[in-house]
Formats: sequence, structure tokens, C-alpha cells
Amino acid sequence: MIRLSVNLNKVALLRNSRGGDVPDVIRMAVDCERFGADGITVHPRPDERHIRYADVHALKAVVTTELNVEGFPSERFLQLVEAVKPDQVTLVPDPPDALTSDHGWDTRRQADFLRGVIQRLKALPTRVSVFIDPVPEMAEAAAALGADRVELFTGPYAHQYEKDPAQALAPYVETAKAARHVGLGINAGHDLNLDNLQYLAEHLPGLAEVSIGHALIADALYFGMENVIQMYLYKIRKADESDD
Repeated sequence: MIRLSVNLNKVALLRNSRGGDVPDVIRMAVDCERFGADGITVHPRPDERHIRYADVHALKAVVTTELNVEGFPSERFLQLVEAVKPDQVTLVPDPPDALTSDHGWDTRRQADFLRGVIQRLKALPTRVSVFIDPVPEMAEAAAALGADRVELFTGPYAHQYEKDPAQALAPYVETAKAARHVGLGINAGHDLNLDNLQYLAEHLPGLAEVSIGHALIADALYFGMENVIQMYLYKIRKADESDD
């Protein structure tokens, strides 16, 4: 079964726009799990413009499914995840001023840096996922560095989906095959939504987890969080059924 991890960054962004605790990020995490989510994802950035470092500590105390913490492995970030010990850490190559993630690691050129980070994280222990573009060589190099999974950056797929779904997904399929060949698990995330999720889930071999935030939270403004999580799970289940 493909797992749905709900990214709560946009909930935190709304909270921070007015201060206080409305909406309550921690309660939202508990509710998302109650509504059927398989995990919770957060991506604290250095300026804490959405998820705060204190939120990550608070979430660890209440999340009963899986807590996935994404981010650039600065010393401060690494100290955070060493203290919290989440179920999964996803390494993302975001510079401090990035609006959102828009590319993956070059796991060959940045191998020396990533190898040390991955070894440090696996000592916790935690599952380590590396955010990459859909390039088979990037997956193969991530495996050589000791990663457990790769998360495929699905922004380009989402942007090309309406024009030609098969062509949009083709490099992801090849990368997923390469990842499986070297023993990596496969996650996917960025710009996935109710329109493009099912096709990706049906055709991407070995997909274990999708992390969805922006579109899911936006849909919840119209339909409510409980309904929306069920809508996304329905798309995933339809894809799983097509594989049976």
C-alpha cells in the first residue's frame, strides 16, 4: 500500500500570519491521523516562516503513525533531528532563502557532504531519504552513499501532466526502476494533487509514500480536511487496486 503523508507547512504558515495558535498545527496533525493519513511531514526552514523548530518537538510527542522531517542538513537542522529522532529524515538541497523546493541533490558531485550526513543520521537510527530529480544515476549514487530511500521531485511531472502524462512520467519510471535495482525505497512529492496523483501512483513502480501539502491544504479549504484526506486516499487506493 502506498502511504499518504500530509505536509503541514501551509497550516503553520496560516497560523504564523496572525500569531497565536490558530490553526493549531499539533491538533491538525492528530486530526489528520484520525482522518486516515499514514504520516505527517514537516519542513522547518531557518527563518521558521511556517513550521517552527518547537513544532517538530511537539509533533514527535503526538504523532503515532510516522513523522517525516524534511530540510537542508545544516548543523542546526541535524541537531534538531538528533534530538527528535523522527521516523524519517528527508534531505533537501534548499538554500536558506528558498521559497519552496525546486530541485534535487546532485548525489555524485555532493557525495562527500551527503555521505557524512547520512552516516550521522543512520546512527540515530532513522530512515534517510534523499530528494532527487528523476535521473537514474542520482538514485544509484544515493544508494552508494547509504540512503534508504529517494524522494523523487515531482514538480516537472505535475507541470507536464496535462499535456502528456506518459511522457511526463517516463523519466520517473526509469529512475524508480534504477532505485529498486539498487535496493532503495521510493517516495515522491511536490505539486501532487487530486488530478495527477492517481496516474503517478498507478504507473510508478515501487512507490512507497507520497508527501502532499500545498494542494491538499488548499483543497481542505473547500471540502474540509477529513473529506480531503479521504479523497486523496481514494486516489491512492484506486491505483493500488489497478496493480492487483
